[in-house]
Amino acid sequence: MTLCSRLLINTILHESHDSIYSGPLSEDRTLEKVKNCAWWPSWRKETIEYCHTCDRFQNPNRSTGKKFGLMLHIQEPKSPWEFVHMDWIPALPPSGDKSYNSCLVILDRYSKTPIFLPCH
Repeated sequence: MTLCSRLLINTILHESHDSIYSGPLSEDRTLEKVKNCAWWPSWRKETIEYCHTCDRFQNPNRSTGKKFGLMLHIQEPKSPWEFVHMDWIPALPPSGDKSYNSCLVILDRYSKTPIFLPCH
């Protein structure tokens, strides 16, 4: 099929490269798909340019999250309560005679013993 419309060409490029069923394809696979369904004078050049504008093509190994901190060895405790972890559990439904709605959790790393303290 010979194409004249810019809109139709853009649709063919989009459907050949960015299909929701297969995800962004490689340049070679996109060229093959376009070659099998359409033709226009600069189809090969435009298809390659379209592939090169794809984020996945430009930054295949780009980190998308925060940088991680340095890895550190966590020292093992030698006795109970030498190292503890503490965390809040907020927004609990009110309970007890004083309507506590949160909890402080303290955990001994040596014995793995938890202590739960109700809080407001």
